[in-house]
Parts: sequence; C-alpha cells; structure tokens
Amino acid sequence: MTHAKNCILSAQCSLADSAKCNARCPSFIACHGFNGAGGRVGATDVPADYSGVTLAKSPARTGQEAAYKLAESYAQTFTRQFGDAADSKRVKSLYLYSEAPGTGKTTMAAALIHEWVVRHYIGSIQRNGQPLERPAYFLDVNAWQTLFLGFTRPGIPQETAEKHAAEYYAMETRAKASPFVVLDDIGVRSASEAFRADLHSIVNHRVSNALPTVYTSNVMLADLAQVFDARLADRIREQCVEIAFVGESKRGLRKTA
Repeated sequence: MTHAKNCILSAQCSLADSAKCNARCPSFIACHGFNGAGGRVGATDVPADYSGVTLAKSPARTGQEAAYKLAESYAQTFTRQFGDAADSKRVKSLYLYSEAPGTGKTTMAAALIHEWVVRHYIGSIQRNGQPLERPAYFLDVNAWQTLFLGFTRPGIPQETAEKHAAEYYAMETRAKASPFVVLDDIGVRSASEAFRADLHSIVNHRVSNALPTVYTSNVMLADLAQVFDARLADRIREQCVEIAFVGESKRGLRKTA
C-alpha cells in the first residue's frame, strides 16, 4: 500500500502509487509535515473534519452538482496566480450561501483551500520558486468571535484575556496576509461594533489588495447588510460570485457545513 491516499498531491503526482510514494517523499513532507498533520496543509488550519477533502472526492457533491460544477471552473482560475506574470486577471472571490445549515458549504470551502495549496505548491516548484509556508488560511468566524468575547467581557482573568487576545490578533494577521482565505460562517451571529470593525478590516484589506476570499454564510449576499452594515456588505460584493446550495441539512449523515 502506498502513501498516495494520504497525500493531497496524489492526483497530480506521477509517482503516486509507485515504490517512491511514501512518508519520506520530500513533497509529502513539504505539504503534510513529518507527522502527516503539519506542513503547508496543516498551516491552513482547516478543521480536522475536512482533512484531505478535494472537489473530486468531496462527500458533499451529491445533490449539489450545479454548485460543484461552478466550483471546479473557479478552481481552474487559480493558475492565474501561479502562471504567466503577463496574466493580469485576478482570481475572484466566492460567496457560498444556503438558507439551511449543513448543506456542504464548509466542505466545499475546505476543498477549495486544498485545491489552492496544490496549485500553489506545484506552480512554485515549476517556476523554481519557494512555496509559501502558509499559502492559504481557514478562519472560523464564530470561533474568532468567541476569542474576542474571551478578552472583552467583564470579569475575564487577565492571564486568560491576554492568551485569547494574542491568538485573536494572530488569526487576524493570518487572515489578512494569506494569499487565499476562507471566512467560514460570516454573518451568522450578532456582533458588536468593535468585532464588526475588526472583521471589516480583514475584508477591506483583502478586497483592496485583490486577495481572493471564500465566504460561507446562511445569509444571502444581498441581505448581508442587515447582519453587519452596508460598508461590509459592499466590500464583500466587490469581485465576488455567489454560489447557492440547495436541499436540507446532511449533518445527520456527516458533518459537511
């Protein structure tokens, strides 16, 4: 048995399923680390539930064929980032929407991060460049907001507040700096003005610097201003394509969003 099933590069690798396909492969280590849980894939912070998910192997494809057809076309545009420098077309952003939770938005978002990592790594090697240590990043907006509350609520012990604040601002930095980012569950909870300002800062930075972002939400893009504000909604809408998911939650079978 080879290591191909554990490697995100296997679909693109000529050595997959060969005798050289093992945990000592330099490219496997570069993408997955020595322990298989680190490297550039680990640096994305994609939740463990979505480990190794790709568009082709996504468990959420069933019933979402139209959405996945659009996502596959979108992933093909990633080569603009790593191909000929003369190609000035930017990679657009995506807004993955469904009214019902659990329809597969997060699964697709995680798959797109992995597709980006693969193309970034291969493209960098082909150009004799050095792949970035964190080419993409997954930010769970709910978890980020929980950290915010962990250092802004009254009565939080100083040591705890400082720990939460440090991680909160580290996540903000990663979300601004990474070439490709998922902002998961944007707009699903009420937010204070201060938190909303920090989230707007991330969105504004990414839009202003033409950095592609995938948003997932249970709120239609047209209605996002009702959750946040018109400024944030307008910034997200710029250069952003909406993909709608259909059907009801599949979480009883497998957590997919």
